[in-house]
Amino acid sequence: MPSTANAAIPPVYLLPGWLNSDPEHWQSHWERQLGHVRIEQADWEWPRRGDWMARLDEVLVNDSRLLQTPALLVAHSLGCQLVAAWAAHSQHTARVRGALLVAPPDTEREDMPPQLHNWRPIRRARLPFPAMAVVSTDDPYCAPERAGEMAADWGAQLVLAGPRGHLNSASGLGDWLEGQDLLRQLGTLAHPA
Repeated sequence: MPSTANAAIPPVYLLPGWLNSDPEHWQSHWERQLGHVRIEQADWEWPRRGDWMARLDEVLVNDSRLLQTPALLVAHSLGCQLVAAWAAHSQHTARVRGALLVAPPDTEREDMPPQLHNWRPIRRARLPFPAMAVVSTDDPYCAPERAGEMAADWGAQLVLAGPRGHLNSASGLGDWLEGQDLLRQLGTLAHPA
């Protein structure tokens, strides 16, 4: 049971993408330094959309804190598609206060690896909670125009990060303080009245 002093601080869940986030990824930094919780998936190499959705639902349903203080989701890459797909089907979306969606991939592209083909079509329903989509202008897995379309469909505020690649460890973001600022903004934006 959380203390009353911490009741207003929302739990933060990290949703890595395909192949998980390596130790130098900003999500791994946040997990180590800020205590955010990574949602582990049974299969990082051949991700099945339904399995990943069920796992997210399981974690959120089993966290009793979320009845009082809904969580913030921090998704990277395929984790963004997970949030969209989960939110379109789950009956537990009230357990989420908001979502930071970083570098959503275009899983409908023909050059996507076969491991990601079951993530088609992209779920585009409006999210039932506030969201920010952080997009790089030179992401190799999604053209900025396509990312902008997804963000608009999801009702997410679009944040252009400039030419930063896939906003992963190869982008050299380290602790990614800009992302931490965006998460704080999202938490304020999504704070219930």
